[in-house]
Amino acid sequence: MNVHLKLGTRGSRLAQWQAEWVRTRLAAFGVTAELVVIKTRGDAEGDRPLHELEGKGFFTKEIEDALLDRRIDLAVHSLKDLPTQLPAGLELAAVPERHDPREALVGGASLRDLPTGARVGTSSLRRITQIRYLRPDLQVVPLRGNVPTRVRKVEQGDGCDAALLALAGLERLSLGGSATPIDPLEVMPAPGQGALGLEIRADDRRTRDALQPLGDATSAQAVAAERALLAALGGGCQAPVAASVDGHRLFGRVTAADGSVQLTASAPIEPAQPEAAGEVVSRLLEAQGAASLLAR
Repeated sequence: MNVHLKLGTRGSRLAQWQAEWVRTRLAAFGVTAELVVIKTRGDAEGDRPLHELEGKGFFTKEIEDALLDRRIDLAVHSLKDLPTQLPAGLELAAVPERHDPREALVGGASLRDLPTGARVGTSSLRRITQIRYLRPDLQVVPLRGNVPTRVRKVEQGDGCDAALLALAGLERLSLGGSATPIDPLEVMPAPGQGALGLEIRADDRRTRDALQPLGDATSAQAVAAERALLAALGGGCQAPVAASVDGHRLFGRVTAADGSVQLTASAPIEPAQPEAAGEVVSRLLEAQGAASLLAR
């Protein structure tokens, strides 16, 4: 029996690239899909720094509502934007092979080489805190907009001299040539960064079965550990919680809002129970005082 799916996505160039990538992969297994573009709150309030918005799911709620209302069969998310607690009736059906999760600097060879007082653009609290820890002499300035817009602002010196972005987004849009990857232990990425999350209704066996060939076990294990860390610390997608997997080890990080304190911990990942590593790293960070930093 032929399977045809309605695939929900945000309207940004990167989101549609990701959705088209999924559609192409599905087609290889005989599954057809049509894209349904949905505007989210995060897109509508594009002029405000994300950490100033209240609530969670700025880039996912409206798409999840469409899933629950059966207007779409499948949602394609940047996994770093997807809250760890999904609405009742929805589930993460598959995580495709992950792209490079590292951060990247546009407009410089490294953060350490930027001149004193240079303006670094980002609206991510996780990035802001780590920049302040590494280089308190730099100016951190708000930077919103889609990926091409942010790159263009740096190239034109429009309000900033450099910017931190996810390497995966840059490379997916063929903009990676203007960026320098950053060591994850220098600036640690967001939990789930570089990965896609394919979300469906929990009772939709047809769509779940259609997505199974797209899943990648190694990627799923890594992001499960990272998301478990975020969930255990009680942080939302915009909290200054960072995570990175190196081989079979999970690293986690929490940085004070003013950059004065940075806590890092790690633990091994057991493939059969990757979430346990997130819980262990959470406890290690909490023992160092992570809860008080996040409460600030």
